[in-house]
Amino acid sequence: MSEFFYLIPALTVLIGALVLMFMSMYEKFTVKNFIVIATIFLFIALGFSLADFTESYSVRPFNDLINNVLIFDTFSNFFNILLILGTILTLLIGEHYFQHRSYFKGEFFSILLFALFGMMLLAHANELVTAYIALEIASFAVYIMVGFNTENSKRVEAIFKYLVLGSFIGAFYLLGVVLVYGATATTNLSEIGTYITTHSGDDMILVYIGLTLILFTFLFKIAAFPFQSWVLDVYRGAPMVITAYMASTFKIAIFSFFMRAILQDLAPIIDFWDTIISVIIVFTLVFGTWLAITQNIVKRMLAASSIVHTGYLLLAFIALSYKDGEVINIDSAYATMFYLIAYLFSALGAFGLASHIISETNVRVTYDDFKGLAKERPFLAAMMTIFLFSLAGIPSTIGFIGKFYVFTEAINAGYTELTILAVLATIVSIYYYFKLIAVMYFYPTKDECISVEFNDRRVSTYAIAFVAILTILGGVGSAIVFFIPAMNIDEIIILTQTAVQSLFLK
Repeated sequence: MSEFFYLIPALTVLIGALVLMFMSMYEKFTVKNFIVIATIFLFIALGFSLADFTESYSVRPFNDLINNVLIFDTFSNFFNILLILGTILTLLIGEHYFQHRSYFKGEFFSILLFALFGMMLLAHANELVTAYIALEIASFAVYIMVGFNTENSKRVEAIFKYLVLGSFIGAFYLLGVVLVYGATATTNLSEIGTYITTHSGDDMILVYIGLTLILFTFLFKIAAFPFQSWVLDVYRGAPMVITAYMASTFKIAIFSFFMRAILQDLAPIIDFWDTIISVIIVFTLVFGTWLAITQNIVKRMLAASSIVHTGYLLLAFIALSYKDGEVINIDSAYATMFYLIAYLFSALGAFGLASHIISETNVRVTYDDFKGLAKERPFLAAMMTIFLFSLAGIPSTIGFIGKFYVFTEAINAGYTELTILAVLATIVSIYYYFKLIAVMYFYPTKDECISVEFNDRRVSTYAIAFVAILTILGGVGSAIVFFIPAMNIDEIIILTQTAVQSLFLK
């Protein structure tokens, strides 16, 4: 029975998805009913995940049945909590948006939970085929959510572009799995790790090629150069709330599996990809920055800036290995996980607040449309400023702490030139983030954007305010809320350390 306990969070999400699917057969249920039921299941799953949050453990329940393809440890539980929390916040922030779009039906919320289930499964995966199945469950659910409004041509274009490119890159993953299996006669990560430590030379050629093809899938999913071409159109075409979900929560799920693979099993050969990832980081930062600067539509600017943040995350990722050395830089793993937390709050807050503002209208689209927002709705403008500060890495926000840790570990690992480029990209980002702040505070409101008797007292507002508070407390937590451990920066680092160290428990 104790082994079954570890399965409960994922099973709760799966059961919730099935319940919502059957509920969608009946028209008597409203969108609000589906949001409430989905949120209840998510809070139950979150409660079970939090039950053993601070303990260091690594178990493989029902191993005879599951055959070592799934691992339940503190590391996967850490990501489960982030993924569930991201989904809850997506639902709550989008509550008003969902209710004012007639095309959102009950099955949409079932699909959202199926996407979460796939992501959680990915965090637990210890085998390449299992990881592929989990990734496709999540990906296909996201494809459907992107194009859920079939009457909108932009939605249809977005889903086809994402589906075709996603399926194409999935073939690279499967080809990589075949090559790895051909060399090692296994697809289990632990056994592949054993093979790597006991072989060298020509025996490793297929392994290197296969893992490189799998790496391409990783780079596509996180929108790194040159696989970022889908981002602007798909993010622009998707419903705003789903854009927020893709930019934050889905990206975290991708990192959960690949960080496990690198840290737990592939560490001895991680330096093989140093050169190619270094080049990718340079182009990702430069190209993403150029795209963000040239955008006039706020949603596309945020989408382009997400490419730049992918560059920062890859910088932390490459810093997992010391330059020209074989020793794993474990502190970089802690920095990566902290940055994922920071980016979750910042991106979800910024995208979510944009969806909240346009929930009753589609007027707020370009920079000009946001003129005078601070005079009209000062509370929302203040929260947007907090999120933009965090994305730009301004001190006193969690984004600043995340960038500080990533840049520090990259320098420690010997990647000084890449870090300097990342710092320059951060400085440039101040331009396109502060441009939005400037138009909100220093320009008069456009007549067509003036809202009459707009009521912000609703669930969406409070959810966004909660994320904004977390964004601030994550930046100054140690200074002003040292009496609340959960908000203490040092405590967050300790939790990430406990999670990473569970990967090495046998």
